[in-house]
Amino acid sequence: MTTINETITNGLGRYSIGEKLRALRLRKSMGLVELGKHTGLSAALLSKLERGKLFPTLPTLLRIAMVFGVGLEYFFADDRKRRVVGVVRREDRIRFPERPGIQEVQYFFECLDYRSTERKLSAFFADFQEPPSEKTKPHQHAGVEFLFVIKGSLTIKIGAEEHQLEAEDAIYFDSAVLHSYRRRGPKPCTGLIVTVA
Repeated sequence: MTTINETITNGLGRYSIGEKLRALRLRKSMGLVELGKHTGLSAALLSKLERGKLFPTLPTLLRIAMVFGVGLEYFFADDRKRRVVGVVRREDRIRFPERPGIQEVQYFFECLDYRSTERKLSAFFADFQEPPSEKTKPHQHAGVEFLFVIKGSLTIKIGAEEHQLEAEDAIYFDSAVLHSYRRRGPKPCTGLIVTVA
């Protein structure tokens, strides 16, 4: 007769939480001691979690997930049911301003890949706005960015350089460099942005 503990162990075992934790750590070339410093957990405990000798509590798992920038769902996605295909319908997309609480919005964006798990990139539909002033606030983020202009005219400033893009032009650049977007003229301007960290 199977005990409750065996049932729980078997149920959690199919998610391979320890293997996923180890894969995340190795992908970042991080040792157990270094991960321990980031999470406040001992290297010995982390080693047991990775080897499947112990299952983490949700607060422990959340501390680890936050270090690697993943959600808890990363650990509980059953690999046999992984959603390698994620369809996002136009009517399901939600429109957000570039940053909450600002008045001069440079662009609105809609996430195009939120239904996919374990994303290797992030894709957005961008609706660029005509700025009330010539000043645009630059931003930066780790990785690289690819932008394809669908329609309209756009000025993108990367560092000290400005680039004028027209419909169907594309640009690829290091997004760690400060950059900003400015729609040129009154006509609508939209684009596809893909970022990879």
